[in-house]
Amino acid sequence: MRNSPQYPWNVAPKRCAVCDGRFGLIRHYSWRTALCSKKCVNRFKARQEGDHRWLRGLHSAAWQRAQ
Repeated sequence: MRNSPQYPWNVAPKRCAVCDGRFGLIRHYSWRTALCSKKCVNRFKARQEGDHRWLRGLHSAAWQRAQ
């Protein structure tokens, strides 16, 4: 999403980070990420939690293999 040269860091985002939709009158933020709606906020949080769960599983598998 924000790692490509298409999205420079020093410019305010013009589109939602999750769905690439346009912003309305209200912007929602989660972890300093501009999102267009509560629906996208929920998607963003679910995605983050899934990533954390996956990384915890990977870490525990690597730790067990080292034992």
